[in-house]
Amino acid sequence: MNLTLKVWRQKNASATGRFETYKAHDINVDMSFMEMLDIVNQDIIRDGGDPIAFDHDCREGICGTCGMVINGIPHGGHKSTTCQLYMRIFKDGDTITIEPWRAKAFPIIKDLVVDRTSLDNIIQAGGYISASIGGAPDANALPVPKDHADAAMDYAACIQCGACVAACPNGSAMLFAGAKVAHLGELPQGQPERYQRVVSMVNQMDEEGFGGCTNHGECATVCPARIPMAAIARLNRDLVTATLRGIS
Repeated sequence: MNLTLKVWRQKNASATGRFETYKAHDINVDMSFMEMLDIVNQDIIRDGGDPIAFDHDCREGICGTCGMVINGIPHGGHKSTTCQLYMRIFKDGDTITIEPWRAKAFPIIKDLVVDRTSLDNIIQAGGYISASIGGAPDANALPVPKDHADAAMDYAACIQCGACVAACPNGSAMLFAGAKVAHLGELPQGQPERYQRVVSMVNQMDEEGFGGCTNHGECATVCPARIPMAAIARLNRDLVTATLRGIS
């Protein structure tokens, strides 16, 4: 099939961006979206142009680096990462608009590539469990109820892609932070730092320039890991408890 692409091109964060139009010819319906972009880039290079810059790594739906907004929806809106989006969902003659994540906390590096260091900074602020260095303890030394272990695994499925931020009209990272808080909060190892963790991560979110959550729900709708909005509720409960305890 043949497609028309309207792609956001921008040299860097301070440059003026614009949409440019490209033609994608003879695209196989079984190609992934990333493979389609590879073919378009080959045509651009053959014509002496600058190829479209976009993030990718594993192309297996695991790493979350392949973030882009497709027709107004992060990852294309099919509960998957962009690399797992296949061209069979489009029709011959379609026009596809492709943009980078749009959020204050995600400055554009080039074209469709944004800097998501701000998410790493949130993790570094408190998304971990402090432990003394040493040998690994016996797996059964600290029993974890199965329902808690299952919930922790579900929240740990967050791949830090940033789609929740890109979908949120406020540019909030609450679903991401909530998943990390809920993941560790389900485990006994996470209890000693539970309330300091949530305060530190929320403070870092504010410092990075993320917006506040107003429960629009777009974040959970586009999340490829299917993190529920219950993660945000858990974060808010822990934050209220921390405030009542005077933790800041």
